[in-house]
Order: sequence, then C-alpha cells, then structure tokens
Amino acid sequence: MRRFFICLVGLLWGVGLAVARELKVLQINIWQEGTAVLGGYDALVSEIEYADADFVMLSEVRNYNGTRFCDRIVESLRAKGKNYYSFKSKDSGLLSRFPISDSVTIFPEKDDHGSMYKLVATLPEGQKVSVYTTHLDYRNCAYYRVRGYDGSTWAELPEPDTDLASILADNVASQRDDAIRLFLADAARDAAAGHLILLGGDFNEPSHLDWTEATRDSADHRGMVVPWTVTTLLDEAGYADAYRVKYPNPVTHPGYTYPADCPGAEMRQLLWAPKADERERIDFIFYRPDKRLKLREVTIFGPRGSVQRGRRMVEHSQDPFLLPATDNWPTDHKGVLATFRVR
Repeated sequence: MRRFFICLVGLLWGVGLAVARELKVLQINIWQEGTAVLGGYDALVSEIEYADADFVMLSEVRNYNGTRFCDRIVESLRAKGKNYYSFKSKDSGLLSRFPISDSVTIFPEKDDHGSMYKLVATLPEGQKVSVYTTHLDYRNCAYYRVRGYDGSTWAELPEPDTDLASILADNVASQRDDAIRLFLADAARDAAAGHLILLGGDFNEPSHLDWTEATRDSADHRGMVVPWTVTTLLDEAGYADAYRVKYPNPVTHPGYTYPADCPGAEMRQLLWAPKADERERIDFIFYRPDKRLKLREVTIFGPRGSVQRGRRMVEHSQDPFLLPATDNWPTDHKGVLATFRVR
C-alpha cells in the first residue's frame, strides 16, 4: 500500500508539471527600432534577451531601409541562444517562443494612426493563445490638453483645458477606440473558440484607473477625474489590466511608463510638454480572465529614472522594477513584464 501511495503521488506530481507552465509576457515600445540613441539596437536585443519572455509585444516597428525588423531581431536573438518566431508587420510587432499557426492584421497602419496584429500559438500542453500587439494612434492625445499642450501638434495652449466634455471629445477623435473595438470583436470569437487572450501595447492614452479622485492632484491632472476611453472599453468588456490587478492603488504604485530617462538621449528628444509633468502609464498588458490563467506577478521593466518638467528625476514610488541589463536603456518608454501561470 505504501508503495502504491508513493507511486500515485509521483504520478499526480508529474501530471501537475505537465499541465501547468509559467508564461512571461513583455510589452515594450522600442523607440524607432532602437535608432534614437547610439547603440540602441544592440541594447534592445540585450534587454529582450534579459527579459526572457515567451511573448514580446513591440511598438514602433518601422522596417527602415526596406528591412523586416521582426526578422532581423529574431536573427539577433537567435545568435544569443534565444529562439523566437515572428511575421512581417509594421508599426507594431510580435515575437513568440512557440510556433505561430496564424497571424492576422486587426488594424492596419495607415498614415501613422496606429496598428494592431494578432498571432495564434499553441502551447506544448495544448492551450491555444491569441496574442495581440498594438501601437495606438498617437494623435489627439487629449491628456496633454489638461497639461496645457495640444495633443496633436504639442504647441503650448493659452491655458490648460479642464473641460471634461472637451477632453473626451478630442480623445475619441483619435483612432484608438476604433482599433480597440476591432480587437474586442475579434477576441470575442477567439475566446468562444477556447483561446486564452492577451493584449499588450503602447496605448498613447492613460487609464481611467489612474485618473481618479485619489490622483486628481498628482502629475498635473489639475483636479480632473477622467474615464479614458480605451481602458474603459476594455474594462466594460471584462478585460483585466495586469498592473492594476496586482497593484490597484495608483497613488502608491503609479506605474509610470513614459517618459523614461534614456541616458543616451538628449533632453529635447524626451519631451513633448517641457513645462509640464507629463509622466503617465500608457503601456499596458491586458488579459481576458480565465480559470486556466493566473497572474503571478507584474513589474515595470526599465530604469527608475523619468522626466518631469524638462528634468531627469528618479521615481521613489513603491512600484516594482526589473532594472535594465545594460547601462544604455534604448527607449523613451519603460516596458511592462507580466508572469502568468497557465494550467
């Protein structure tokens, strides 16, 4: 009987290992493919190698000089012993540790109004995962109006705009909500087919969970509580913001991802609103809650340094950081790295 019990425990332990895995997901804006600073591309490769994620969502894929950026970085990572799969895309991109069975353009890039792509991969245990990457429209960034700057030209306004109706009208004049509505429709079909759903991107828009009564007097919010469109749409559709699931308090954990202090960049490269505190959390990982998917941890990936009112500064919040592997952080954004348990 004792031998039977030991064998049974061993069998159950083996089954448990077979049906559960850790899944790491990285979202990072790569700032014009790492070309904005000297040595940026090589640093970018090193940072992605260091993050060691299973899925990587990229923003600002440009395919400069007729190249296919995702193919190029896959080769660079392979030279470092990291094997990924990818496909041709523009403006945003995806890397996957697992073979890709399908890739789809959800929102095509046109006139630099953003993009969205999807890949479908099957984990070794059989779970299908639909992974979406997006770089949403950077124009009509209405949160800059609150800080006294036009959100399309970044010209300084005569005075900050604190009229909520005006702010929201300018915000939906962008194509960010159009892309997210296409995501919601496509993801609903994949979810109905049993897929796990992940979405990562540079949204170029804050979260309604960050512009609350508690934060109305921080980072030049000027007393405003704003139900920002994109995250509200995702929230209403049942999607979870990984960072806010783990760290729901935006006062102790603001999670600012932009602007990052990029040591190799000149200050003029890092500013849109030089007189304002433009720190914001605009890079996200969302997921569709599923009993097979459990969020274990999420961290800001990048330097503690930010830029505030035209000066470099260091964040002293309670946000968790995975600090860079190199001294040459290659982008003006910080990444988001989430770890899930899949069973």
